[in-house]
Amino acid sequence: MDINVQSLLNNKNFISSSDFLYGKGKCDYQAKRYANLYEIHKKAYGDGGVFFSSPGRIEVCGNHTDHNNGKVLCASISVDTLACVTKQEGRITIASIGYPVVDVDINDLKVNKAEFGKSEGLVRGVVAYFKQNGYKVGGFAASTTSDVFKGAGVSSSASFELLVAEILNVLYNDGKIDAITKAKAAHMGESEYFGKPCGLLDQSAISIGSVSYIDFKSTQNPKVEQIKWPFEDLAIVITNTGGDHCNLTGEYAAIRQEMEAVAKIFSKKTLRKLKEEDFYAHIPYLRGKVSDRALERAIHFYNENKRVDVAKKALVKGQEKKFIDMVNQSGVSSLTMLQNCFPNGATAQPIPLGIALSKQIDGVKAVRVHGGGFAGTIIAYMPKDVVKDYIEKMAPVFGEENIFHVEVRNCGTCKVEL
Repeated sequence: MDINVQSLLNNKNFISSSDFLYGKGKCDYQAKRYANLYEIHKKAYGDGGVFFSSPGRIEVCGNHTDHNNGKVLCASISVDTLACVTKQEGRITIASIGYPVVDVDINDLKVNKAEFGKSEGLVRGVVAYFKQNGYKVGGFAASTTSDVFKGAGVSSSASFELLVAEILNVLYNDGKIDAITKAKAAHMGESEYFGKPCGLLDQSAISIGSVSYIDFKSTQNPKVEQIKWPFEDLAIVITNTGGDHCNLTGEYAAIRQEMEAVAKIFSKKTLRKLKEEDFYAHIPYLRGKVSDRALERAIHFYNENKRVDVAKKALVKGQEKKFIDMVNQSGVSSLTMLQNCFPNGATAQPIPLGIALSKQIDGVKAVRVHGGGFAGTIIAYMPKDVVKDYIEKMAPVFGEENIFHVEVRNCGTCKVEL
């Protein structure tokens, strides 16, 4: 097949795939991306490359609940890591535009600490999971490009991991591996081979697609439901408010540690294993044994799980007002109870500032911290005709290049049919 911009724009399958993955009106932009990537790949590996797409993700509701066996709502979004792929023997070679080539011998699957923090570790870990769990593996060469923006909490690393998993799934396992198994492979790559401990939220959202309701009561076999996004006129805008994450590891870790410290007093590993009524009945006893902040974070955990369930029902029933109420309540709880909107004692508070400014803009229906917090991103919901005004008013403060209008994507990581 001759692949160029014009041939793609004349290809009904491409137009259908583009509308499905990225939303209507994006064909011209996507045709240029696909054609450019195919030409790069063709020069190195010849004709015949096939395309794979792996989205970014957003957290919809369920802030800092997954690590204590809680519940979350998350969604894949309409930006992706795009790959053109050809089979080869024995090695996985990934040439990402703007980055050094990643080259991994798939016969060497030992953990290598020298690869911590590097893409080679992610690839090796995904392959190792497949091999350890009885799935077929094989080599491939991929040329990739990505518009999954970095630094805005939409999980560019998980997008890359799931891309590798789906390529192995399609090329060597007849596309039969389920979404959660692929997410687990990606998770192992990141936690054990990349050296970054993490939950399963990011990988699950990207693998499953649309809106995902995930109950992590069992981390080995989480309960997952896929929900179609029902609000056609409700736009989603992510703003990277800035701030440096480098010195915040202790702040992030303290949330989990404090929640689990409460549970430990009752000989439980996580808050999910501690009955809510038992927690509240023993607050006088708990004071002094843990900090008041730990108690507030536990209260956030219990209430946030309830909000996730209410928001899920609102999505299923198409009840926008109820959904918006839960997002706003989640945001207030993160600010006041979870206390992850700025580091302890910091006077630089870009996330609260971004939230406060968002609430001053007519038409904004909901806004909250997005993801881990302390520095970084907020997520706002508004009618689509408000987006232009919102960006214009936020750009002078945070920079237009840090504001992203996204849409919920219909599916997770996949082969693209042309």
